[in-house]
Amino acid sequence: MEPTLESASTLADPWHRFGSLLVRAGKLSARDMERAMAAQREMGGSLDRVLVSLGLVSEVDAARALSEHLELPFVTADAFPDQLPETEGLLPEFLKANRVLPLRAEDGQLQVVMAAPQDSFVLQALRLTSGLAVHPSVGVPSDIEKALTRFLDEAPASEDDEESAELEGDSGDFVEHLRDLASEAPVIRLVNAIIGRVIELRASDIHLEPFDDGLHVRYRVDGVLLPGEMVPARLGAAVSSRVKLMAHLDIAERRLPQDGRIKTRVKGRELDLRVSTVPTVHGESVVMRVLDRASVRFSLEDMGFEKDTLSRFNQLVSRPHGILLVTGPTGSGKTTTLYAALAKLDSTTQKIITVEDPVEYQLEGINQIQVHSQINLTFGNALRSILRQDPDIIMIGEMRDGETAQIAVQSSLTGHLVLSTLHTNTAASAVVRMQDMGVERYLITSTVNGVLAQRLVRRLCRHCRAPVQPAPELVESSGLSRFLSPGAPIYEAKGCDHCRGTGYQGRAGIHELLVVDEDMRSGILRGLDASALQNLAIQAGMYTLYDDGLRKVASGVTSLDEVLRVTQDHTDA
Repeated sequence: MEPTLESASTLADPWHRFGSLLVRAGKLSARDMERAMAAQREMGGSLDRVLVSLGLVSEVDAARALSEHLELPFVTADAFPDQLPETEGLLPEFLKANRVLPLRAEDGQLQVVMAAPQDSFVLQALRLTSGLAVHPSVGVPSDIEKALTRFLDEAPASEDDEESAELEGDSGDFVEHLRDLASEAPVIRLVNAIIGRVIELRASDIHLEPFDDGLHVRYRVDGVLLPGEMVPARLGAAVSSRVKLMAHLDIAERRLPQDGRIKTRVKGRELDLRVSTVPTVHGESVVMRVLDRASVRFSLEDMGFEKDTLSRFNQLVSRPHGILLVTGPTGSGKTTTLYAALAKLDSTTQKIITVEDPVEYQLEGINQIQVHSQINLTFGNALRSILRQDPDIIMIGEMRDGETAQIAVQSSLTGHLVLSTLHTNTAASAVVRMQDMGVERYLITSTVNGVLAQRLVRRLCRHCRAPVQPAPELVESSGLSRFLSPGAPIYEAKGCDHCRGTGYQGRAGIHELLVVDEDMRSGILRGLDASALQNLAIQAGMYTLYDDGLRKVASGVTSLDEVLRVTQDHTDA
């Protein structure tokens, strides 16, 4: 006989059956369940919340399993009432804090849907305050929160501010007025001019930021934000609305973030813009990420690789199976490097599939899958499916969790080449990160071929870079003496019309490539930390990110200041 809700708390481990239900339903692996239960014992809280916060199961799956575990009804959002039943004593703050939604109150009975009906304290409090017999059921926490917000946070009509009245009371007229404004020729020309500047500036992002004095336009060029135009405050909403219209977004919704995409042609060049809007106190902030295929180099040779590093990287890419990782922070060019590596492979004789979030550039002859977490098309689910598609090479946009890492390992063990990215500071840290994700050391040594850590440094402008003779102490203390000939100059940024006074034009990659050889495998199996693994790789001939940056300083590609700015975390594990 299964334990009842009242007797559950007396068991030594009341959550074991709950986890077993998810494992039997195929929603969770036994290993992940054990790890989650260990995390729960350490952090406290309920196992269903721990599983959802770790991203191991969805809220809906956790709620359904909790319903079965507690032998209580499961109530979906469709069954919620149109208005809250009148119940004396139940304060809105209590309902919100404990995620309790009253469904019906009649004949001395109170039906409620709860995120945590196993909480005996909340049940007792409901009984005492309402004076009714409480009958709990299980619901999805986010659905309950939305319903409570809708019921309890609605302000009376008399208190609506002018903007809310426009959006709610006269929404049709207001939207049409906004649409008319955004469709006028001056606004269209202004937006086209703002987008058109990305070509001459070679910008990667456009930022439209509303403030009380107007709409500030800024462009990210070579990783650094530069100020642009100032749009008058009276045109700010119209400009934002024009962008939203182009991205097929809801221009009437100005209180919630939205995401969209614009495909346009500017100065004879096809541009793909990813659009993101978020509400701020002065209006909507809009960011457009520029995906300009013509400006992206899909050639490893043009990306700043030194010849020795490129030769070893090409050898790793040409291996028939194993895992090749590219690491670095956001915006360090990891995905572009993987695209360039895929472009070198023969897609006519090999089946190449990618799983990305989002798909930034479409590559000819390669099957690319866009992740959609809203419909449960996650990295893990997509990867499980594509293994039945008979691929030769798999690219994973980002190795985010233990499930993705485990599938990548299994894929490489069954004869696939797997390319992926990780967010770590150094190449050696990627090995430790995989261990943290739950991948056993012997599996890492059996599958990982190599790890490439990457950063982007700005190239010195060829028209104005100035040679300087570095002080001997600087050459020695910085380590430049290993790469700079005695008496040779290095170059500094000056600024001219070609580079718009910045002293830099374009970017180049600096790299450190850790190859997993026999000594490295031995070190990983011994459980060495990231710092020790890094030293082991250096002894085997690896140049660190800082070393590779110094090589580019010695060859006049970039400045010492730029290398120091970008690699200030190169000593972090």
